[in-house]
Amino acid sequence: MAEQRRTMMGNQAITQGALEAGVRVAAGYPGTPSSEIIQNLADAAAEHDLYVEWSINEKVSLEVAAAASLAGLRSLCAMKQNGVNVASDFLLHLAGSGVRAGMVLVHCDDPGALSSVNEGESRHFARMLELPQLEPGDFQEAKDMTKWAFELSEAIGNLVMLRSVTRLSHASGGVVPGTIPAPQGRARFDHHGTLLDQGHGPVSSSPVGLKHRRQQEKLKKAVELFETSPFNTYAGPEAPELLVITSSICNLYVKEALALLGLAERVGVLKLGTTWPLPPKLLQRNLERCERVLIVEEVIPFLEENVKIAAAEMAGEIGAKRFHGKRDGTIPASGELNPDIVIKALAGLLEVPYQARPAAYDRLAGELAPQATQERELAFCPGCPHRASFWSLKEALALDARDGFICGDIGCYSLAMRPTGYGMLKTLHAMGSGAGMASGFGQLGRFGMDQPVMAVSGDSTFYHAVIPALINAVHQKSPMSLVVLDNSGTAMTGFQPHPGTQANAMGQPVPPVDIEAVCRSLGAEVTVCDPFDLEATRRAAVELLADQSTAKVLILRQLCALSPQRKGYKPYDVWVDQDKCLGDQCGCNRLCTRVFGCPGLAWEKESGKARIDEVICAGCGVCASICPQGAILKSERA
Repeated sequence: MAEQRRTMMGNQAITQGALEAGVRVAAGYPGTPSSEIIQNLADAAAEHDLYVEWSINEKVSLEVAAAASLAGLRSLCAMKQNGVNVASDFLLHLAGSGVRAGMVLVHCDDPGALSSVNEGESRHFARMLELPQLEPGDFQEAKDMTKWAFELSEAIGNLVMLRSVTRLSHASGGVVPGTIPAPQGRARFDHHGTLLDQGHGPVSSSPVGLKHRRQQEKLKKAVELFETSPFNTYAGPEAPELLVITSSICNLYVKEALALLGLAERVGVLKLGTTWPLPPKLLQRNLERCERVLIVEEVIPFLEENVKIAAAEMAGEIGAKRFHGKRDGTIPASGELNPDIVIKALAGLLEVPYQARPAAYDRLAGELAPQATQERELAFCPGCPHRASFWSLKEALALDARDGFICGDIGCYSLAMRPTGYGMLKTLHAMGSGAGMASGFGQLGRFGMDQPVMAVSGDSTFYHAVIPALINAVHQKSPMSLVVLDNSGTAMTGFQPHPGTQANAMGQPVPPVDIEAVCRSLGAEVTVCDPFDLEATRRAAVELLADQSTAKVLILRQLCALSPQRKGYKPYDVWVDQDKCLGDQCGCNRLCTRVFGCPGLAWEKESGKARIDEVICAGCGVCASICPQGAILKSERA
């Protein structure tokens, strides 16, 4: 029996839709805003007989999910926008070969880069690789459309891409769940037919000419289904003054803007759930409604450009239209949208007087905000081992005195580009790029470069993308040092397991793959240190810098302060001896609170001395090693 309406986060609704579709296998790599999809399915694995894994990277996760589809089981793969780039090599081949049981790729973009260092658009992969693209416009659709995506995938015999964005994935709304079927079917990969037999033969994107034509025929079939899709809706007058075409969470922004402006009787809204390829008959019927069109979407003008192409092709039937959107600046082409931005666009186009809020309010809020809120730099958590690691690396590079530098990549340790990590990262790109760039820098000694180079990566990133770069460095004899900041989990996205952990996504015991053993097997010299031991870590780093004859690895291993194993556990009681602390008279220039910068250390204005904030101090005791007066003390807890 169907359940009553419940409040669900967007990612939870997508999970529910996949379960209602009978998904049996799910795989992904953690990354905000997509992470909860795989985690939710992992939590449901035992009850619904699923196999769920956090794969080593997005490409492998797509390959795992594809294997299930080819063996006759419905499968799902989830990743954030960056992950589609990683998976795109296999994705191109899979689009050509097709799938068997329904397979859905949920890719979650992050407009505004709320949890990313870019706001890349992954919708273009659908057009580039000729795959159908769906975009739910609210939370109910997130559930319903996910379920339908599996049916569409089987109807056309190819992967279907379903896009979410942060404000849909992480916000919540009402959803009426359906029934989750009992597990069905056994896996079997039938490969005894001919290469041209998609249902029974070997699977390949070759012969390319034939398979590419088939792929385009699949896309045409998808378009036919899109023409009557219930996920494409029109609301508004028959002949509106302005037609808004929108999709995804922007649909809700448009609805709110129209309600606030009272424009529901003047503006029509075509909400598209099937955004690639566009259904031409549906589009023509709606473009005929009026002469002016506003397209509201995030981030770059994907929908806008495709609508314009379609409109040009049907110009003989619908006549010339005037388009507004990102191309003419009516809607910004970067950053996240919100109802205020849409209100401004609509009010301007329809000459509706509207003041979002009085200018005096903005001015007063700007004046009061600094007084009401505490200035706070983005910082490593109290007790974070990365702070201790970068402190030692900073000192080692200073002692080396050859203007050495560190290449970084994506993880909590990206903060080391900011003051909290002493500005130590000098490059920051994709996962694994720090090691790859360090391998490249290491080769430049032949051109006179004499600066030593280090790279840092987290343990999860090591498995994801660093291993190939390290192999390259070892094989090419590139003099670089890789520092693996091993905090024993995919900390930044919520401690999902990775190949180094002892349990998989479903909580079952699995053999951990040892980073040290992997590095040694590749031929790299390896040193392991506890980053909380500042002296030993600094000495190890200095030795690495001194001998840059080949690729070397320093593993700095210490649990994340927020990890389930360490959270709430304080190894040391830490305090400041107020008699020893000289405050501003010390001459250290507030080394502990201004430079070391652990949030667990506070500066008392009244006394002019440092103190420990007992509420947030994690008790790591590292700060006791940096005070020149020995005023910070620690004692091991029983």
